Amino acid sequence: MAALIEIEHLSKRFGAFTAVDDVSFSVARGEVLGFLGPNGAGKSTTMKMLAGFVTPSDGQARICGHDVQAAGIAARRCLGFLPEGAPTYPEMSVDAFLRFAAAIRGYRGAEASERVARAIDLTTLAGVRLQPIETLSKGFKRRVGLAQALLHDPPVLVLDEPTDGLDPNQKFEVRSLIAGMAKEKAIIISTHILEEVEAVCSRAIIIAAGRVVADATPGELARRHPSGKLDDVFRAITNPSPSRAA
Repeated sequence: MAALIEIEHLSKRFGAFTAVDDVSFSVARGEVLGFLGPNGAGKSTTMKMLAGFVTPSDGQARICGHDVQAAGIAARRCLGFLPEGAPTYPEMSVDAFLRFAAAIRGYRGAEASERVARAIDLTTLAGVRLQPIETLSKGFKRRVGLAQALLHDPPVLVLDEPTDGLDPNQKFEVRSLIAGMAKEKAIIISTHILEEVEAVCSRAIIIAAGRVVADATPGELARRHPSGKLDDVFRAITNPSPSRAA
C-alpha cells in the first residue's frame, strides 16, 4: 500500500544543537502511528517539519506524494495538523473560529456551514459553540484545535498530544473518533500517554536524542521487556542504565 506520509533522512539543526538526526519512516493509509519520546527528543520538531512550519536542515518530507517544501500548498491541503498548544483567536467564538478556518480552506456558503457543523459534531463542541474560546477549559480548547484539523476531512492527520487536558470521558471519545477514522487515513499521534498508544495505535516509533530507536507494533515493543509492559520498554530504551550507556 502506498504511503501517504514519507519522511526521508530528515534532520534539523539549531546552531550546534541537532534536534532531529537523520529520521526516516513512512505511514500508509490505515495506519495509526504512535510517535513517542521523552521531552526534547525531537517529536514536535519532526512533526512541524512534516507540516511545513519548520524548514529541515537536511532530508525530505512528503504528504500524499507532495514535497512539503517544494509543493507546500498541495501538501497542506492533504493535512490536518494539531500542533502543541494549537493557536486560536481567543476572542472568537468556537463557531466563528471554525468558520474562519473553513474560509481559509476555501469553503463558502452551505458547504462551509456543513463542514463546521460536522467538525463540531465529531468533537462534541455543540454545547460551547457560541462561547468565546478564551472562556473554555484547556480540554475544550484542545477539542477546538482538533475540530479545525478535521474540518476538511484530510487523508493525513498529524496530532500532537490530542487528548492533553481532556477528562477520562473526553479522552475515550477522542480515541474512539481516531479509531473510527483510521481505515481511511494515515495518522500520527504524538503522546506521553502510553495507554493511548496501546488503545488506538497499530504501530509505534520511539525517538530519543533526535534519532529513531524503535519501530514496531505496541505488542512487539511490549514483548521486549520481561514485564510485558510498554512503559517499561519506553523507560529502558530512553533511559538506559549507566552500565548500558557506557
